[in-house]
Amino acid sequence: MTDQPALIPEEFRIAPKFKVDGKVEGVFRTASPDDFQTTAAENLELTFEGVPGDRHAGFTRKSGGREPWYERGTEMCNERQVSILAVDELDEVARKMEIEDLKSEWIGGNILISAIANLTRVPPRTRLVFEGGTVIRVDGDNAPCRFAGAAIAANYPDREGLDLLFPKVARGLRGLVGFVEKPGVIKPGETVTAHIPEQWIYPRT
Repeated sequence: MTDQPALIPEEFRIAPKFKVDGKVEGVFRTASPDDFQTTAAENLELTFEGVPGDRHAGFTRKSGGREPWYERGTEMCNERQVSILAVDELDEVARKMEIEDLKSEWIGGNILISAIANLTRVPPRTRLVFEGGTVIRVDGDNAPCRFAGAAIAANYPDREGLDLLFPKVARGLRGLVGFVEKPGVIKPGETVTAHIPEQWIYPRT
């Protein structure tokens, strides 16, 4: 019989599950699958493939630089169907970049939320349950990249280096990515409830 590592329950400091409410401040979509930047919409229809016609829609996607364990271009499950951003975090990134404004549309946001503190740090497996019944399952935080930084820089042509500055200052503030668990329509003004699961730190043995 293979020896099993000893369980040390006391090292698992489990934080209980809880819920927190926020508000949908805006919804956005791309005009075509070739677009990165999004535009404001009256509502956002979500299917099991994400936002129909959006750049990130689909049951599967091709792996890229974020997945070094796969050969680039490998077809994989699409856990990045939807981009969720927070008003206060965008304001903080703008402050750090010393720019007047940072709009969610510039960096491809689909849903802009307020009143959920530290949104980017919401853990994986969190369910975002919207008032109209739509549910998005959080995969994790969205790492900031130079591509998004270049989109911001295009709005400030008199400033140099913003494309490189964004990845440096936006880590932990770039919002979340997730996939559609229950389809539906999301509208600005809706309440969204984050169902935070139990959390623990898995210790090294």
